[in-house]
Formats: sequence, C-alpha cells, structure tokens
Amino acid sequence: MADPGNDEVEIGVLLAGGSARRAGVDKRFLVLGGRALLLRNLAFLRGFFPTVAVSLGAGQVLDLGDARDAEVVHDAWPGASPLAGIASALARYRRPVFALAADIAFPDGEAIRRVLAAFPGHDLALPAIGPENHQPLFAVYGPACLAPMTALLEAGRHRIVEILSSLDAAEVRFPDDSLFHNINTMDDYQEARRRASTGGDAPATDTQPALVAIVGKSDSGKTTLIEKVVPELVKLGLRVGTVKHDAHSFEIDHPGKDSWRHGQAGAHAYAIASPERLAFITKLDGEMPLADIARRFFAGFDLVVAEGYKRTAPHRIELFRVGAGHADPLCDPGEAIALVTDAELSHEHAFGLEDGAGLARFLAVRLDSLREY
Repeated sequence: MADPGNDEVEIGVLLAGGSARRAGVDKRFLVLGGRALLLRNLAFLRGFFPTVAVSLGAGQVLDLGDARDAEVVHDAWPGASPLAGIASALARYRRPVFALAADIAFPDGEAIRRVLAAFPGHDLALPAIGPENHQPLFAVYGPACLAPMTALLEAGRHRIVEILSSLDAAEVRFPDDSLFHNINTMDDYQEARRRASTGGDAPATDTQPALVAIVGKSDSGKTTLIEKVVPELVKLGLRVGTVKHDAHSFEIDHPGKDSWRHGQAGAHAYAIASPERLAFITKLDGEMPLADIARRFFAGFDLVVAEGYKRTAPHRIELFRVGAGHADPLCDPGEAIALVTDAELSHEHAFGLEDGAGLARFLAVRLDSLREY
C-alpha cells in the first residue's frame, strides 16, 4: 500500500526512448499544431508538474531543442521499454511519477486531473476502459511499484500490466480510449492533423513562421542542401516556404505579356493567378528585409528556409564544404546555430552533407526559438 504521506505527484516523465519508425520517420519529431510532438507533450506535462523529465534508453541521445529545462533519465535496464523507463524514473526520484507516452497526440487535461485525484492511498492510478483494457502510459506510479517492476525487468519481461495483480491500483474509468490515442502510423498522424486543424489546435494565424537561412560561400551547394532538407521537413508535417536571395536585379515576368504590360502601365503591384499558382509582383524602393518577407508572404507557414542573407538573417545554418575549395567558414564562431560540413570542424550541432533528415529534426524541435526575430 502506498505511503499516505508520499502521495503528492510533482514529477512528470515523458517516455521517449523509442524512435518508433513504423511511421517511416522518427515520430517524436512529427509536427502537430505548430510544434514537434516531443515538445508538445513536454509542454503539457509542464502545465501540471514542477519537475519534468524525459525518459531515454541507456546511452541514448535525443535533441530536445527548445525544451532546455527538461531533465533526462536514462534507463538502468536494457530494452528501452516503457517499463524500464518508468522503473528508472522511480529509482532516480524515489517519489511518485506521472508517466506519459511521447506519441499521445492529444493528452487531455481533465483526464490527467482525474488520474492524479485517484492516486492518493494507492500504489498507482491508471485509466481503465472495460475489464481488461488499461492505459499504463498515462498513469501515476508510486515508489511501491519499483520492486515488482525490477523483478519483471530482471526476468527479461517488459509488460507493465503484469505488476497490477501485486499492487493496489486505482482504476479510473473512461468510456473509451479516444483520449489516449497515440500515433503509430502515418495514417494516425494524418488523422491527428485533421483533428488539430478542426479542433482549435492549429497554430494561430497571426503567429509568424519560424525562419532560418542556409548561408555559405559561393558554390558551397546551398541549393542542393535545401533540396535535401525541405523534403525531410515536409515528411515531419511542416508547411515549408523558401526564399532565394539575389543580390542583383531580376525579371520574373516576361516582357510583352499582358501581366508585364500591367506593370508598364504604372501598377506598383500586380498578380498573375491560375487555378494552380499565384505570383505576386511588386515594385520596391529598397530591398525588403528577410524578416518582413517571412511575415508578409508566409503567414500560416511553419517554417521559412532562406538561401543567402548571410549577414542579415536572424538565424543561420552554415554550409561549409572543403570540396568547394574554401579554406575557412563564412561565419564567426557562435554566429551559426548549426554547421553542415565535410570538414573536421568543431560545432555543437554539426551535420554531414547528406544528413538532411538530421537537420530537419534539429529544426523541428526549435520552431519556437526560430520564430523569435
């Protein structure tokens, strides 16, 4: 039986030890409602607990991006299972913990309040749907759970529900499991996106998009890098726009065309519209800053990736390629938030030339900070 004096739950643990690539991508980085799933659920836990931790497998490294205040708890047992994650958190804190699966799409505030309210006086509390269906990855576990969990893990068994028969569990009844729906496949993810867009969970339309620029010396391969990272960002569910900086004048409309004649007649701005595309052309008295372009033309986008703007972009990723014949990077130390390179250069966030997927994940967990400009 739980210690009545040790019932207050102040620790929320996000179980994020598995990349779960059944969805074809690392689903922890899928973006829903303008934020990576990993960060959405950490923010949810922060709303209830003063201490928030991320559970990872032994030796596992995970980029938490903007979630800088989350503690990390590595499994003390092999297997990277939820059971190992919960047991490791109990062993570390010796206090009750609320455990949440990282892939739950829409954790519910009222549901967690009901589970927390049921815990005092018990060893654990968890949702129950019907006589057999429990939700052990949206549950409170007290210190009394550690001994039976350890016994299971040392026997090589990882099913959490096996501890229920030996403990005093408070079962919180729910009519169905809709509140605990997790994302296992891309179909699950697309359904979650539809639900987010119709249920008020989409990003506010007045929120400016995240903004980053790929910079580097001439012939470094900036366009090629953008061609690698944009598809990976799209796989993670981001709506992406791009901006190409041209230091010289250019003509996008063809002289003699009707639309070009509109401009020649004196229109300061004109658009060419078809069922599939829209081009907006305006005359400028001076170069428009990149931040203004992002705000004005990419409202509703998750991320704008610019090519160029090496001195004025608020957030820069440098591409430095020895193969292009350059001896030194363009940016001074500390200027670029990441470095993509084929050289042996030191940077906290360094990526290989072909690692578009890694760079996309890096950006997906930094959307909040990249919106600051």
